[in-house]
Amino acid sequence: MTITVLVADDQDMVRTGFAMILGAQPDIEVVAECADGVATVEAARRLRPDVVMLDIRMPGLDGLEVTRLLAGPGAVQPLRVLVVTTFGEDALVDTALDNGALGFLLKDAGPALLVEAVRAAAAGDALISPSLTRNLLHRRQAAPARPTRPGTAALLSERELQIVRLVARGRTNGEISEELFLALGTVKSHLAKVQTKLGLTNRVQVAAWAWENGQMQR
Repeated sequence: MTITVLVADDQDMVRTGFAMILGAQPDIEVVAECADGVATVEAARRLRPDVVMLDIRMPGLDGLEVTRLLAGPGAVQPLRVLVVTTFGEDALVDTALDNGALGFLLKDAGPALLVEAVRAAAAGDALISPSLTRNLLHRRQAAPARPTRPGTAALLSERELQIVRLVARGRTNGEISEELFLALGTVKSHLAKVQTKLGLTNRVQVAAWAWENGQMQR
């Protein structure tokens, strides 16, 4: 199945380069290119690509706001957003993920990782630049437990909590399926229920919830 991608970046050369890298893959089709945030939101809502790949620094609306509008908790029919940027500051990573981004990649990650991140996002999996992952998990682990509301963890079954903890350790759906001896479809179904119960929009937010709510200490 072909993965459709919208590429958004205010630099023509970067946008064209990304489109060429992705378009050279037999399973990926770039359906639109946008140079500003407003055009990105309009095109994404109209075309509904499998993945919206966007930069943070863009005119009109920046990538963080675009992410919130397309993938945040209030988004109607949220899309899968992959942020690809030069800026890897902790605050930007956290905001992008909290706003619903499914992945966060630095532009120097290289073509192979870019393609892998797009495929992962299309499959509903998260991919974050390896250079950022350690800091991200450290911050989430060090953060004091702060449930989104009293008794939130009690909403989840033990099986769902098992899956949440594995997601937070960076396991893919396939790896979780093998480790827990569950069908892949069953893992996806459990994750969908978890997101609904916790009011989350993607697996990155599920992982963050686990670290921030003391689940990784069990």
